[in-house]
Amino acid sequence: MNLRVNTKQQKRLLGIASFAVVAILWQAVADLVVANPFVLPSFTDVVSAFIALLGSGRLLADLITSLKHFAIGIGAALLLGVPIGIIMGWFRVADAIIDPIIEVLRPIPPLAWIPFAIIWFGLTPQAAGFVIFVGAFFPILIGTYTGFRSVPKIFVEAGKVLGCDTSFELIRHIALPSAIPSIASGIRISMGVGWMCLVAAEMFGVSDIGLGYALWQNYYHYAMANVLVYMLILGFLGLIIDRIFRNYVDRRLLRWHAGEVA
Repeated sequence: MNLRVNTKQQKRLLGIASFAVVAILWQAVADLVVANPFVLPSFTDVVSAFIALLGSGRLLADLITSLKHFAIGIGAALLLGVPIGIIMGWFRVADAIIDPIIEVLRPIPPLAWIPFAIIWFGLTPQAAGFVIFVGAFFPILIGTYTGFRSVPKIFVEAGKVLGCDTSFELIRHIALPSAIPSIASGIRISMGVGWMCLVAAEMFGVSDIGLGYALWQNYYHYAMANVLVYMLILGFLGLIIDRIFRNYVDRRLLRWHAGEVA
C-alpha cells in the first residue's frame, strides 16, 4: 500500500517538475530568442494577464458560460446517445432502420450546423449546446452500440438461465454492465470532441460570451498574452474534466474490470 502511495506522489512531483521546466524554457525562448511579445508572450506576461483577467471578473464569467454550454451539449448527447445506442445494439430491426440515417448524418462536421444553430436558437446557450451535442452525440452512440453488440452470447444465455426473461431484464442485468467499458470510452471521446466544438462554436458566433469567444476577441485586439491565458485555461479545464470522469468511472463503475474490487 505504501508503495502505491509513494508512486502516486512521485507521479505528481514529476508532473509538477515537467510544468516547471516548460515554464522556464518558455520564458527563456520568449525573452532571448523570439523577443517579440506579439509573436510569443513570455510566461510572466501570461501570468500577469491571468491575474488582470481574474481581477476584472471577465475570466470567471467566460468560464461559467462555457461550462454551461458544455453541460447542455454533453447532457443532451448522453440523454439521446446512450438509449439510441442500446436500442440499435440490442434490436436488429431498429439497427436496420436507424443505422442508414446515422451514417448519413455522422460525417457532417459539427461546425456545419452553426448557421442552423444560430437560426433555431439565436445567440443563446442552447445554440452553443446544440453544436456541442452534434459533436458529442456520435461517439457516445457508437461506444454504446459497440458495447451492446459485443456482449458475449454466453452471458445472455446465462442470464436467461438465472431468470432474466425479458429484454429489459437482460439489458439491465447482463448487457449494460458488460457494455460499460465501451460506453465509458465513447463518453470520454465525446467530451474531448465536445470541448473542441465548444471553442469553435463560441469563436464563430454562436455565443457572444465564453472562453472561445473571448479568445477570438483578444486576438482581434492583439492581446496575445490574453489569448494564451484562455488557451491554457481551456487546456487545463479539459484535463480536469477528463481526470474527474476517469477517476469516477475507474473507482465506481469499472472496479471489477480493473481487478481492484477489494
